[in-house]
Amino acid sequence: MTYRFGPFVLVPESRELFGQGVARSIEPQVFDLLHYLVRERQRVVGSDELIAAIWNGRIVSDSAIAARISAARAAIDDDGKQQRWIKTLPRRGFRFVGPVEEAAGVEVVSPGAARDADGRQRVAFCRSADGTRIAYATSGDGYPLIKAGHWLTHLEHDWTSPIWRPFLDRLNRQFRVVRYDQRGNGLSEWSATDFSLERFVEDLEAVVDASGFERFALYGTSQGAPIATAYGCRHPDKVSHLILHGGYEKGRLVRAPQSDREQGEAILTLRHGWGKANSAFLNAFATMFIPGGTREQIDSLVELQRQTTSPDNAVAIRSAVDGFDVGDCLGRLDVPTLVIHARDDGVQPLEQGYRLATGIPGAEFLMLESRNHVILPEERAWPILFDAFQRFVLETPSPR
Repeated sequence: MTYRFGPFVLVPESRELFGQGVARSIEPQVFDLLHYLVRERQRVVGSDELIAAIWNGRIVSDSAIAARISAARAAIDDDGKQQRWIKTLPRRGFRFVGPVEEAAGVEVVSPGAARDADGRQRVAFCRSADGTRIAYATSGDGYPLIKAGHWLTHLEHDWTSPIWRPFLDRLNRQFRVVRYDQRGNGLSEWSATDFSLERFVEDLEAVVDASGFERFALYGTSQGAPIATAYGCRHPDKVSHLILHGGYEKGRLVRAPQSDREQGEAILTLRHGWGKANSAFLNAFATMFIPGGTREQIDSLVELQRQTTSPDNAVAIRSAVDGFDVGDCLGRLDVPTLVIHARDDGVQPLEQGYRLATGIPGAEFLMLESRNHVILPEERAWPILFDAFQRFVLETPSPR
């Protein structure tokens, strides 16, 4: 059995600890202590139990135990103040509190190895339940995270995009990221005609199966948020943490405000300026999605539109996702959830973020001071967003 937590991999069979793919020096007894705490992470381990398991019952002082705990923390970049991974419970003992993925024979990557350490992604294909070809990509190293598909993605274009590449680089530092193009988008099959929520959830299910992840964090942004929500309701045992960013409970075409419905209907005229530089549609599109974007970032939207799908597919998908409604699912969602929303998001109003956070039991809410639907590197909200990812996924234990 191999244990993966954050950027670390613990391999009991070879008695090795890796951080960011690099083998770390660790004393044998400290390794045993760390392994024991990780293995027994569902409960508090008392000092007497540690003495029996690690020191074979010999008489050991409290200071010796504390020294070994300190060494174990140091090996995984933790300390007594942060207690990010190993928590001390006064008068009770110790507990490993970080989320852990168990796997048999997990590959360990060192810098310069062929797997994504060379700065590349791996693209492969799977089939959804109805046979539709779905393209997915794997990159980074760390805790497993799957990014739900959404309107307008292209795995290859996004990898070099001035909008998405910085975002992916930040995720790849701490997570093993799997993302995919929805049906009708990017490298996935364009000939699909069924764009219902049910089919989109089946696409996500197919990618999960292909990834091999038994348990993972699930990130849904924009239209990916209702898809991730629906998946979490069906498979709470697989989702350790759910992050919904710039999402919605109800799409524009089924929301009450007349202005939302009118905006949704206006977007459906997009085929007239699709993929054309300086078109009136492109300017309106950029104003909605990245009003604070640079010329380079806005220009990249033209190429993204051209590469990712046809005008007719864009209209069909847009019409479908604007009709999503996951209101009935929210109260049944039993997954630790973080809802993130920009205060002045021009694509999905802040009220929809509030509705998600209110409807999901125990959900945490984070507001970002931004006008952009996609947070950009030059914004003050940028480090806040990724700090939230780290804290919520890597430092918050999952109840299962």
